[in-house]
Amino acid sequence: MKYVISVYVWVVGGLYFILLCFKVLILSLFFKPKKIDPFIKLSLKGLFKISFIKVQSEGTEHIEPDKTYLFMSNHTSLFDIPVFEAYIPIFVRGVEALRQFKWPVYGWIIRRLGNIPIDRSDLQASIQSAKIAEEHLQRGISILILPEGHRTLDGNLRPFKKLPFHLAKGAEVPIIPIGLSGVFQLKRKGSWLIRPGVVQIKFGLPIEPETIRSLSVEELRDLTKSKIHELII
Repeated sequence: MKYVISVYVWVVGGLYFILLCFKVLILSLFFKPKKIDPFIKLSLKGLFKISFIKVQSEGTEHIEPDKTYLFMSNHTSLFDIPVFEAYIPIFVRGVEALRQFKWPVYGWIIRRLGNIPIDRSDLQASIQSAKIAEEHLQRGISILILPEGHRTLDGNLRPFKKLPFHLAKGAEVPIIPIGLSGVFQLKRKGSWLIRPGVVQIKFGLPIEPETIRSLSVEELRDLTKSKIHELII
């Protein structure tokens, strides 16, 4: 049965997602990313529904709609990004791996929507991407970054990179820790099997700029990792 369900989700969900991508690509020719963001969020929630994936969201009361945030989360699955886009309740742009910008259609879309490519194999290029993200934050655009850099292989948190916390120190906006649970079980890296079930996204209390300023990069990294860990079931 699990193979039948996986094939269904790949085929039906895949066709839905491809159609959505083309719709978003066309809309991006006429409207700014922030204008079409509500449509994308609603459509992705529809994708989870037809894929028998129930997403539970907690802690959105910690997020003020008129403030700018740096969101940080654990990274567990290729479903992470759709969950973030659908359930982070404000407009946010992401820092994504450079290779994803080279993918047909999806890569064109995320570039047009204003996501930021990062080449983790090149330190100078990574620093430049962090500077672009900082400029976005200073202009009032919230940013999502995944400090592990890569998806987990066993469901546990990987070591956090230091660069996102240099970014946080420079931007001086609140950090919102996010804990994702259930997504690793949904789709593991290296496996084609999809096991629909319950996914939880929990938003923690903001780490305020006053705290960010008072900590070293390493201390801020460790604090954020502990906050994310507390949010994971």
